[in-house]
Amino acid sequence: MTKIMLDGDLAKRLYDLQETVQLCDPAGKVVGQFHPAFDPSKWEIIGPELTDEELERRANSNEKRYTTAEVLAYLEKLDDAR
Repeated sequence: MTKIMLDGDLAKRLYDLQETVQLCDPAGKVVGQFHPAFDPSKWEIIGPELTDEELERRANSNEKRYTTAEVLAYLEKLDDAR
């Protein structure tokens, strides 16, 4: 892969980004896209907070569970049926 060294100002602007941006030449023509590296430390986990009671209920549930291998085998059967 070819590397292009950025000047300090541009590097700072790109480093602070959290979403993909288009890079354009002075005429406004799109040269490419920049996808910032994902840094999980900059994000906070969101989602439902599970209570101890809910965790216990799930652990003691009699609901059928499937392994990854079982799910993949099932999906392969579906694909073969086509």
